Parts: sequence; structure tokens; C-alpha cells
Amino acid sequence: MTPEMTEKWLPQPPVVTPYNAGATLIKAPSDAIVLFDGSNLSKWENAAGKSAEWTVHDGVFTVKKGTGNIRTKQRFKDFQLHLEWRVPKGIEGKSQLRGNSGLFLQDMYEVQILDCYQNETYANGQTGSIYKQTPPLVNAMNKPGEWNTYDVIYTAPTFRKDGTYRTPPGVTVIQNGILLQYNTVIQGNTPYIGFPQVVPHGDGPIGLQDHNDDSAPISFRNIWIREL
Repeated sequence: MTPEMTEKWLPQPPVVTPYNAGATLIKAPSDAIVLFDGSNLSKWENAAGKSAEWTVHDGVFTVKKGTGNIRTKQRFKDFQLHLEWRVPKGIEGKSQLRGNSGLFLQDMYEVQILDCYQNETYANGQTGSIYKQTPPLVNAMNKPGEWNTYDVIYTAPTFRKDGTYRTPPGVTVIQNGILLQYNTVIQGNTPYIGFPQVVPHGDGPIGLQDHNDDSAPISFRNIWIREL
């Protein structure tokens, strides 16, 4: 197979202009686990289980090209997650090569992070898509240089003895206060090439992607999670 075989370009999600959701920090509630408070990446690690090497500066952290994906040390099942992310002002590139990263639920299922502000790409690879599966309902991007918020409610799958889903994973995604995914059924993992596969697993970490290209210096801040 080739990557293009699982790209769906039409219909394109309509554009909705959001408010500047990231202008004010949304403080973590009292029962939340703060995954990044602006000071360090002590709650994160790389794929080898060693210290995360992304760059922390000015209360945010930024993808460091070539260091690989990072993930939380703690593992989760069902949860409510909040995080804020920003692509830099003046970013260049087009389609998937403009501010590409990803949020991985249980380190298995990718919710796409991408600069889709006046940047067309395949619909099931847009910001807020369940990557290569379900396009977002709308395109709710803020301009480069402005913060975007994700609020994610996730229900983990359960499995039969033969490894198939007893109940599949489901997710709701809100970007900048606008609904992108509503209780969407996730069909399986989210590969770049090929179709979703059901892979049995237990609790898993939250992951963030190093896309390993010059167009993806994504920054993150204010990340917290509530176990459900």
C-alpha cells in the first residue's frame, strides 16, 4: 500500500472562526493531574523510557526535531484531557508539512495536530481528525502564532479473549470551544500507511509526536488530565 490509498480529500470540513481560546490559561481543576506546569518535563519520557529531550522555555515546551516522540510516564484508561498548542507565526509549508504533530491517546490512537489555517490537506488528516479515519466536523483553527486548545474526553476499549474489541474506543474532541469529534468510534490504531488494526492493550500513556521535519516546531503548555 501507499499513504495516498487512505487519504480522503472530499468533502472538506467547513471553516468556523473560533474565539481566541488560548488567550487565557484554563486552570486545572482540583482533582486533575497536571502533566505540564510550565517548569519541566519530569512527568514525560521518550520512547526508550529515558528523559524527554524536548525544549522547555518561557513556560512552554517545544518539539525538538529528531529526538522522537514523548509520552507520559503515567498510564491512563478513561480520561478528560486538556492541552494547549501553538504553531509559530510565519510558519511555511503546505498540506501535511506545516506544523505537523499528533496527540496519541493511550499511545495508540492519534488525534491530528496540524496548522490547517488556510492550508488544505486531506480531510481525514486535518487538525482534530482521528488520523486516516474520521475527519473533523469543522476546521476551527486559530491563526499561526495564536494558541489552540484541545479538550478531549476518551473512553478506552475493552477486548474479548480473541483480541477483538468487546467495546471499541470512543472520543470527543473540542478545539477552541468548537466540537470536532462527537463520541466518535475509533476503528483501530492509526497508521500512516495501511488500514486500522485492532491491537489489544491495557492502560497507556498520553503521547506527543515529533514529526521530524523542519515545518513542525509545535509548542505546548497547560496540560492536565482527569481520570474518569
